[in-house]
Amino acid sequence: MSETFALDPRLAADSVFVADGPLSQVRLMDDARFPWLLLVPRVPGAAEWIDLDGGQQRLLLAEINRVSHLLRAEPGVEKLNIAALGNIVRQLHVHLVGRHSADPAWPGPVWGNGTAVRHEAGALATLREHWGSRLG
Repeated sequence: MSETFALDPRLAADSVFVADGPLSQVRLMDDARFPWLLLVPRVPGAAEWIDLDGGQQRLLLAEINRVSHLLRAEPGVEKLNIAALGNIVRQLHVHLVGRHSADPAWPGPVWGNGTAVRHEAGALATLREHWGSRLG
């Protein structure tokens, strides 16, 4: 019996689907404090980079590069934070966060810094469309 991809419930609760890339789901974190996207490889059981084969690693790297360039072009983004932590959510996922020197967590990491500020429903839908069109 082969495993199928299933999104971790915490990732599902904290983000919204934007688009499917060649390997990964692209998701928007529901935290209005930061421009923040996730890449979640659709590889069942993957918890670490080394759980991907060489072709999958290359695809994920290409996706990271593409989304990073788009994120860096967003107004106000001065710095990118890119990380795959997995200490709380074991499923392999890569955070791409746009940062600037006046953001609420600067210069520290966004993880564990304050409480997420959820987007209003209309703003979340608009951002989802924005990213969907940029990634399309």
